[in-house]
Amino acid sequence: MTTTVASPAPPAPAGGLFAPRLRAMTVGSVALVSLLAFEALAVGTAMPTVARSLDGLALYGLVFGGPFAAGVLAMVLSGLWSDMRGPRGPMWHGLAWFVVGLVVAGSATSMGALVVGRVVQGFGSGLLSVALYVVVGRAYPERLHRRIFAAFAAAWVVPSLVGPAVAGLVVEHVGWRWVFLAVPAVAVPAGLLVHPGLRAIGAAPAVAAPAGALGRVGWACGAAVSAALLHVGGQQRGTTAVALTAAALAGLLVSAPWLLPAGFLRAARGLPTVIGLRGLASAAFVGAEVVIPLMLSRERGLSPTAAGLVLTVGALAWSAGSWAQSRVPVPRSRATLPTTGLACITVGIAVVPLAVVPAVPVWLPVLGWAGAGLGMGLLYPSLSALTLELSAPGEQGRNSSSLQLGDSLFAATVLALTGAVLAAGAAPGPGSFAGTLAVAAGLALVGALLARRVVPSP
Repeated sequence: MTTTVASPAPPAPAGGLFAPRLRAMTVGSVALVSLLAFEALAVGTAMPTVARSLDGLALYGLVFGGPFAAGVLAMVLSGLWSDMRGPRGPMWHGLAWFVVGLVVAGSATSMGALVVGRVVQGFGSGLLSVALYVVVGRAYPERLHRRIFAAFAAAWVVPSLVGPAVAGLVVEHVGWRWVFLAVPAVAVPAGLLVHPGLRAIGAAPAVAAPAGALGRVGWACGAAVSAALLHVGGQQRGTTAVALTAAALAGLLVSAPWLLPAGFLRAARGLPTVIGLRGLASAAFVGAEVVIPLMLSRERGLSPTAAGLVLTVGALAWSAGSWAQSRVPVPRSRATLPTTGLACITVGIAVVPLAVVPAVPVWLPVLGWAGAGLGMGLLYPSLSALTLELSAPGEQGRNSSSLQLGDSLFAATVLALTGAVLAAGAAPGPGSFAGTLAVAAGLALVGALLARRVVPSP
């Protein structure tokens, strides 16, 4: 059960995020988020070399599906654990699992060992990502929530800009193992910076497991297995790919509603809509993002580098939107920023398909993609802050877990469907590009129409 009663805010220190009491925690938390993002992006750059080195192409899909599935389960466990005992336990365990997984992956002598390391790493990432949200709720005053979540957004954007290039340089000049082994040298000090703030929060009074906790873990296992199948299916061809993808989507459709707030499917006012909007926005943006480079290279003749720079424009606009929403005064209505953000995403993605029309200058769809990125920047931190605002102290973990689960599962589902559509023909053409982008814009439009429902009933 969710509530609209905000959790008690800590004393508001002068100096914002870098006040003496918060400075180390802010730096450490942002660094941890940045490392999670770097690993998520850098592995994709390194994996072709890794697969050749370890002769493990058959397990290629599991290198990505395994950690994603483990992260789904870990998010649910972290949410329950944080609510029952506070965020300190999942934070330290998450950091330990993350570091151990990196060491195992970087030391692997076979693809099977690498998969094990990646699964351990993914489990740690899931524990950490939810625990950090609960830390924000308990350590930062409410007036700083949008600012710290904007910093988290920037911590994801920067690795998206430089992570693949850095990983490529490491692979070429040092060796692929250091894509994994170098990260603990930063992760451990970052965790130590967070430690004094965690100690100041204190241990939460132990509470009994909420009703249905065991069942929630069971459904999380089902969602995790389905998520792994979704990734593996995406690496297959023909009837095998269709069968695995269909089984995975069916598993997610059955499992996911039990992991999300009651009323999620009918967009009930308040938290269910907040979490639904995050999922819709993520699905819309990711569904468009995977299409854009292919469309621009095929229809407009752009080089891979030039097409990639278009995605960079969206990432920079996302960062700018995050910064802007953290600086504007608190809006009169909770719905203002989500509505504005989703409207920007809808219009921006709707402009992108104009790239298939030769008479349209390329700068116009690029401008549209920048508008979509700006909308994501306005939306994401504001929804994260709303989730904490609408959560009672004993529900921050569960609700933060639901927010991130919805985000991940929506995006994974749309990626699988988009890949299936693009692979259906001999070669994707203007029709398939425009169609997939229209679906992405439609998802954002649904979110924009529902956005005012983030305001709970009086």
